Amino acid sequence: MSDGRVYRRRRLLRRTFLTFATGNLLSAAIAAAPRPMRNTTQLTSAKNNSFGPARSVQAGVLNVGYVELGPIDGPVVILLHGWPYDIGSFVASSLMLAEHGCRVIVPHLRGHGTTHFLEDATPRSGQQAAIGADVIALMDALNVPSALLAGFDWGGRAACVAAALWPERCSGLVSVNSYLIQDIARASSPLAVKTEAAFWYQFYFLTERGRLGLSMHRRDIARFMWTRNSPNWFFDEATFLKSAEAFDNPDYVEIVIHSYRHRLGHSPGYPEFDELEKRLAMQPPITVPTITLDGDADGVVEATDGRSTAAKFSGFREHRVIRNVGHNLPQEDPAAFASAILDLLGRCGTRTATI
Repeated sequence: MSDGRVYRRRRLLRRTFLTFATGNLLSAAIAAAPRPMRNTTQLTSAKNNSFGPARSVQAGVLNVGYVELGPIDGPVVILLHGWPYDIGSFVASSLMLAEHGCRVIVPHLRGHGTTHFLEDATPRSGQQAAIGADVIALMDALNVPSALLAGFDWGGRAACVAAALWPERCSGLVSVNSYLIQDIARASSPLAVKTEAAFWYQFYFLTERGRLGLSMHRRDIARFMWTRNSPNWFFDEATFLKSAEAFDNPDYVEIVIHSYRHRLGHSPGYPEFDELEKRLAMQPPITVPTITLDGDADGVVEATDGRSTAAKFSGFREHRVIRNVGHNLPQEDPAAFASAILDLLGRCGTRTATI
């Protein structure tokens, strides 16, 4: 059979599985998982993009809200969402991974959903070192020595930071848009005009008008971003509104504003992260096994063949381009995202079924 026919067949199987997984049999599918689903949070409605009630755990400076599903003794996979999104990006892919024997942990990032700071005096940092360190703090709190990290946008960056700085804690990495550690020293270097236009919000947030706009119109901005970022993704109102609840977090605006101002060199980082930022400024290579993904309909970051970031990965790295998919790749094509994770687990010697 030709490579093209094999690829089309795999795509058909993936989409067939997705149709089943997100249909009316969702609850029955979870209940029928082949391994005991102890100590898990059940999905309640894939149609409305929702998990069951979130748990919480004190992790570093945060009380982290998260959901968990799958067998407690399965290989641990931590899924990290982007901005302006939430854990709903992983509803369908989490189910697929859990059914194939993975213990899936999906946290709200700082400033989102049910994740809150323990102390009022803690700086509301959105810098890359902070979100990367949060991943390790969560793993420590849950007694997870090592996990496969997978994410997109902010979550992909957090995963890349953790994989680069704490490789002993990361069994593998799946990152949408490849190497996402920011090179802040080069933040003032102009990009292609099309890319600069797609980053309008970053420049908007440098201004006080942008801060006020985000505070007043956080849902309108998110809805616009969803539509522009993923032109082929036709989400319904219930899906958007469920995720938009995460933006009501009291720290949302301050963390988002600091994130974009810091990455563009317009706001200093906080002293507790200085040492980590110095290491990240060296653009450290990622040594753990990695699969990177691009959506070829991404309205923010254009898809590539992966060669421009190849030198950033010193171990195994495979790059895949997913057709007709935009920036929110895990939610737009959950099967492709889950398949990358399962394929990487298989390469690492973890026994799981494949989609």
